[in-house]
Amino acid sequence: MEANGKGSQSFPELKNDTFLRAAWGEETDYTPVWCMRQAGRYLPEFRETRAAQDFFSTCRSPEACCELTLQPLRRFPLDAAIIFSDILVIPQALGMEVTMVPGKGPSFPEPLREERDLEHLRDPTAVVSELGYVFQAITLTRQQLAGRVPLIGFAGAPWTLMTYMIEGGSSSTMAQAKRWLYQRPQASHQLLRILTDALVPYLIGQVVAGAQALQLFESHAGHLGPQLFNTFALPYIRDVAKRVKAGVQEAGLAPVPMIIFAKDGHFALEELAQSGYEVVGLDWTVAPKKARELVGKMVTLQGNLDPCALYASEEEIGKLVQQMLDDFGPQRYIANLGHGLYPDMDPEHVGAFVDAVHRHSRLLRKN
Repeated sequence: MEANGKGSQSFPELKNDTFLRAAWGEETDYTPVWCMRQAGRYLPEFRETRAAQDFFSTCRSPEACCELTLQPLRRFPLDAAIIFSDILVIPQALGMEVTMVPGKGPSFPEPLREERDLEHLRDPTAVVSELGYVFQAITLTRQQLAGRVPLIGFAGAPWTLMTYMIEGGSSSTMAQAKRWLYQRPQASHQLLRILTDALVPYLIGQVVAGAQALQLFESHAGHLGPQLFNTFALPYIRDVAKRVKAGVQEAGLAPVPMIIFAKDGHFALEELAQSGYEVVGLDWTVAPKKARELVGKMVTLQGNLDPCALYASEEEIGKLVQQMLDDFGPQRYIANLGHGLYPDMDPEHVGAFVDAVHRHSRLLRKN
């Protein structure tokens, strides 16, 4: 049994640590691979499990989250699991109502409209007590994984959460959220601080519960140019890493690698590489060699096959994977897609992607 640190539960010993070693920058025998949204609607068993209850009810059921997290691992030899949950559990825990509308996505019936709306948010330090169901799901899943692969926990970054809370759902422009940045910069910073203060204990709590790595999703980075990103996103991304690492250490737990994924944030790659994360996730719009030139060899890169490449034939997927692995090189690299899997993807093609990564990365090391 593997202890998670003083005062915490013991878990089955980890049998495959390839993902963790790559994240820490250590040499690996092959390139590890996992997929964002690997527990998703492209799997018939996922749709069947999810049919019984609405989205956030599923998120609040540790048993359901555990089952959904494990489903892709029964099909594919993935090198990591990521807990089934959602980034919007944080706004919910802060007291906002969030529903998931089928075919539309998340919806906030009462988004933040005025500065005074911030007064209605709960104390961010109390958020952890609202999210016990996530921690229970992580602990249960870690036990059920039986040491097969590491378990990744995650959260949305402050700017991305802010966009949902102000826009009231998805948006192609983020114009309402960006209006706040220009018209209400102080209130924007206040909200971003509230979110950071909620995220830090939440992520530490995930590690206490058994998460062996953490990913922060800055999904809406691309809506900010370099100046706004450096003012309203990057400082909070840095603060989350610094404070989570300090908190994990204070809790007497072993350090866990942290991943930052800022979608469409290619303009900030150098800054992200120096923001305190061991791994920088890339979307498919970034050339791997260019990314490596920008970040140097001090961080591991993760990504970045275009998810739509999985619509190609299995043979073509193999060729695309080979090119991607050649470009990234064999070390300090974790294979993934440049974004999450889409609901209409063929599970057989996901399997072809995973197998191609394992097969070609072993050949690459031999040569």
